[in-house]
Amino acid sequence: MKPLVTAVPRTVWMLGFVSLFMDLSSEIIHALLPLFLTTTLGVSVAVVGAIDGVAEATASITKVFSGYISDRIGKRRPLILIGYGLAALTKPLFALAGSAPVVLGARFADRIGKGLRGAPRDALVADVTPPEIRGKAFGLRQSLDTIGAFAGPLLAVGLMVVFTNDIRSVFWFATIPAAIAVLLVVVGVEDAEPRHGDAAARSPIRFADLGRLALPFWELVAVGVVFTLARFSEAFLILKANAEGLPLALAPLVLVAMNIIYALGAYPAGKLSDRVSARAILAAGMICLIFADLALALLRGIGGAFVGIAMWGAHMALTQGLFAKLVADNAAPELRGSAYGLFNLATGLTMLFASVIAGVVWDRFGADATFLVSGAFALVAMLLLFVRRVPSMPLNR
Repeated sequence: MKPLVTAVPRTVWMLGFVSLFMDLSSEIIHALLPLFLTTTLGVSVAVVGAIDGVAEATASITKVFSGYISDRIGKRRPLILIGYGLAALTKPLFALAGSAPVVLGARFADRIGKGLRGAPRDALVADVTPPEIRGKAFGLRQSLDTIGAFAGPLLAVGLMVVFTNDIRSVFWFATIPAAIAVLLVVVGVEDAEPRHGDAAARSPIRFADLGRLALPFWELVAVGVVFTLARFSEAFLILKANAEGLPLALAPLVLVAMNIIYALGAYPAGKLSDRVSARAILAAGMICLIFADLALALLRGIGGAFVGIAMWGAHMALTQGLFAKLVADNAAPELRGSAYGLFNLATGLTMLFASVIAGVVWDRFGADATFLVSGAFALVAMLLLFVRRVPSMPLNR
């Protein structure tokens, strides 16, 4: 007899805990990195934006090839392990960095690791999960990931007290949860049953394969690209809160606040996406981002900054897991890894431009202008969502 409630597979849970520990490590570093760059190393906000943009674009380009390779060999786990392992090896470089180029190199290698694991990991979640609970599974993995994302900055606050504001010592501590994440991949993640199909060698992106990805997938990519122009690096949230008076030692609370909202909302939003219109949920997320930008641009003081930061977390909860689900819904199983790679390539390259634009606007016109530009892009993305009727009806399941 079929169970009344389909359980989320063990592999999805394990991938969620792997993400939790790696995000715990990464966010300890990322919560302090913008201020480490601007105060300790003395670089400009534009350079901070460029470093984050280059790093995220690197991850996205890598995802194209990792997604294809995992499709080609029919296995996701090896690339997941290599990706998390490489990310763990980069963590000591942040503690040792004495200049911006070293930080860029560490971020570059770390994001290659993210790119190697990202598309195969999402494809593995889709591979092992029944379609009727796919949104629930992605929401669960995203929630566990985000628990690490807010626990990391919270731990960073405590570590800044313990180490008396010695950022490098805090960075050294971050190597521990990264090692735990790699160990969990080794002992707890299993591949799905092998698929049978054409094993002939082919390039990662063939015109024939592009043709097999239907119009709804490409419409989704278009919406994702425009929306990403509004979603520059969270480093700017940290810099904004600091500019409004938040002390250096408490700067990680920015990511704590954002990710608490993100974690609490991601799983319910994922479950909801299995039952209601994807378009409505995406629109709600875009509205949250517009309000976040208005709050960050127009409200003064630390309280005003945190209102915007909380709304930023709400938009992440409503959109990020849903985009992952929609990619899976619009790609054949044998092309799923490649579809994630293509989607992440498009949005990742856009993130590069978004972060560079945000940094330049900040340096030339100030923080308020940066967030108003973001809100304008979010409004355009929402208009595209309805004018083009994106996502189309098959994506509402």
